[in-house]
Amino acid sequence: MKPRLFLTAACLILTSMFALNTTTAAGMKESPQQDFSHEDFAIENASIHDDGNDDEDGFSDRDCGHEPCASVARGFHAFLDRKLHGLGANGRSCADCHMPTDHFQLSPTDVETRFQLLQWRRQWHPKADDPLFRPIDADDFRINGDNAGDFSNLRENGLVRVTLPLPSNMRLIDPATNQPSSETSVDVWRMVPSVNNVRLTGPDGVNPWPRGPNPSGGYQLDGRIATLQDQALGALVNHAQIQNPPAQQLLDDLAAFQRVLFTNDRVRELAEAVDAGAVPLPDPDPPLNDLELQGKAVFQRACAQCHGGVGQSTTQAPVRRYHDIDTQCPRPVDTVSAPRFSFTACPPRLARNARTYEITLTNGQKIRRTSSDPGRALLTGFVGGLAPADDWNKMDIPGLHGIS
Repeated sequence: MKPRLFLTAACLILTSMFALNTTTAAGMKESPQQDFSHEDFAIENASIHDDGNDDEDGFSDRDCGHEPCASVARGFHAFLDRKLHGLGANGRSCADCHMPTDHFQLSPTDVETRFQLLQWRRQWHPKADDPLFRPIDADDFRINGDNAGDFSNLRENGLVRVTLPLPSNMRLIDPATNQPSSETSVDVWRMVPSVNNVRLTGPDGVNPWPRGPNPSGGYQLDGRIATLQDQALGALVNHAQIQNPPAQQLLDDLAAFQRVLFTNDRVRELAEAVDAGAVPLPDPDPPLNDLELQGKAVFQRACAQCHGGVGQSTTQAPVRRYHDIDTQCPRPVDTVSAPRFSFTACPPRLARNARTYEITLTNGQKIRRTSSDPGRALLTGFVGGLAPADDWNKMDIPGLHGIS
């Protein structure tokens, strides 16, 4: 089997294993946590080496997207391993949230489908389990702890809980008293981004923001993570709730696997050309009709000011690196007459996530702002001054390859 065909087959196996686990038929023996162990893993029988040389089956580092093939294979296994032996995790694998059947992301439709399927399975097997639904991502977790069971944000919005410490100059306002609370951290609710094409995104050293962390972009929606290894570690700690530190090799393997994931071969070829320093770079777009060509011209003239670069995730100067695209709640209202823009108000299922913050500015003045997700302001506390230059509601620019 050729290496690229092997990787394709491996991804198909991943998808099949995940799909089978979520569609257990009535009457089958249930297991709360299915163990995809090394002993059962098919690629253990493949001849894979990471010495950079072709072996008798044709495997080499170069054929695995310039990543060590053995590391990619181990990362593939770790990505869907729910046991995570020795780490004391909660039964989740990476694939539970980054669903292979949904382009390695998580949609409200898939969440609701899995939730309803779980309820159906529990009619026959009361202990049936889906690790996606862990108390940490329940709306009532802060009230009911391990007994929490309200997954409205997850089911309706496809959002998971992200807990961040409050900067020293920011305090949350208690909605009951309208006074600053004693909370030292805040829960924001964020989507699960795809891990496709991450080889083309992340820090790139271009058009830096005036403040860190990662002034030239990063991983996660606010760009707070600098490497795929740290991204994997954060997910293991915060979402798989591991109790013991993982080995560095595990983090390296997960990063290697993610770096060979692309939405299509054209984007893969673009990434390989970037690594090789090729000029000019290949066009990752498929053949376009006349209307699509017109749309591409509009995109390059307007949208590419923010969605620029090979990953379509780099702003082009003089546009600033991080942006508020007005998607948080409450949505802005233009006070100019006649209004230049008009956003649809946040529906209640999203508006409920908004919190009010009291921010102490550098001059000692206190101001209040409300947002469902203040973005990079939660990393820096830098609020105030000209809106384009502060961190309030600012997020990193996502790539657009494969959004269909």
